[in-house]
Amino acid sequence: MTSSDRHPMDAALALQPSAPNRYRTRASKAYWNMVGPYGGITAAQMAQAVLQHPELVGELVSITVNYAGPVGEGEYTIEALPVRTNRSTQHWIITMREQDADGNESISTTATAMTALVRGTWSDDECAMPPAPPAADIAPATVEFRAEWLRRYSMRPVEGSYPAVWDESTRPSRTRVWVQDEPPRPLDTPALTALCDVFYPRVWLRRARRVPSGTVTFTVYFHASEAQIRAVGDQPVLAQAQGQGFRDGFFDQTAQVWAPDGTLLATSHQLVYYKE
Repeated sequence: MTSSDRHPMDAALALQPSAPNRYRTRASKAYWNMVGPYGGITAAQMAQAVLQHPELVGELVSITVNYAGPVGEGEYTIEALPVRTNRSTQHWIITMREQDADGNESISTTATAMTALVRGTWSDDECAMPPAPPAADIAPATVEFRAEWLRRYSMRPVEGSYPAVWDESTRPSRTRVWVQDEPPRPLDTPALTALCDVFYPRVWLRRARRVPSGTVTFTVYFHASEAQIRAVGDQPVLAQAQGQGFRDGFFDQTAQVWAPDGTLLATSHQLVYYKE
């Protein structure tokens, strides 16, 4: 398969080893947002640096990504360090670095992650999948906000679609949507990481006003094993997000993602800044 035949997600996740613990890559124009790459794809690249590391123990169970500054269009380096390995868990620090034209290095993104060996235990999903019509019964959404990364997903809204009128009326911020990669691609952990960030800013829906905003920190908890995630294949998954508190230029939102059979795949929590 040539590079042009690869799915955009696979192309974005193609990290090239450059030194011990270090990988080179570039920002993906296929997942471009307004002034840089979509935050979900940056988180997926940070996760991928852990998942392809030769010292990896277990599977990814959590990752927290901190967006310290903008990611540019050029090449950058991701360093993934396993800072402590226990009998069943492993802890990581991940850093994304870029160089300017003068060779000066700066850090744009940092992350921490934990991996763990999968052990068979009693399991249950208290956060049950809400009722929703089948994805096939809902038409894909089209919105006026046309960042390139939105073309990488097919979204079929169940509730809380993109506001049709920006009338500054207050409303609940919850969104439910069937979503899958576009073109369809079998789900895996990095792709699920990115998918947890597909929601437009909750403040836009809450206020029906499109204000400047951006994610500051983003955490994903993986409740399903890699085998359970891969069992989804290329089917749509049901994703839900809702804001919690909006105050002093920041709001937080929680999100959940379920497989079509109701298995809770992941939950996430992020803090977003916004301006008036």
